[in-house]
Amino acid sequence: QVQLVESGGGLVQPGGSLRLSCAASGSIFSINAMGWYRQAPGKERELVAVIISGSRTKYADSVKGRFTISRDNANNTMYLQMNSLKPEDTAVYYCNAEVLVYSSSRYYDYWGQGTQVTVSS
Repeated sequence: QVQLVESGGGLVQPGGSLRLSCAASGSIFSINAMGWYRQAPGKERELVAVIISGSRTKYADSVKGRFTISRDNANNTMYLQMNSLKPEDTAVYYCNAEVLVYSSSRYYDYWGQGTQVTVSS
């Protein structure tokens, strides 16, 4: 019913920048919160940043001041601008959205397939 597709990952040198995108499509009536999570090898998945339907945002302490989350509500798209990247930012980045579909009366969580971000010299 709902698909989330991430793009924009890749290999970047320390100090560099990347911009991730997440496009949501399908039987979407509305989207509440959207967020980015990441999972490094051998570690649990962690929250990177979240943005509520308006403009409220929340960031992990490790990315504050370096990453910026934003969304285009008209196009059901979310972005993550990542600056001053560090090797410890290396992970698979996942998009998450709380979606109300047309056939339902409650919000459900959906996940993208993930995009690899590697920060290395």
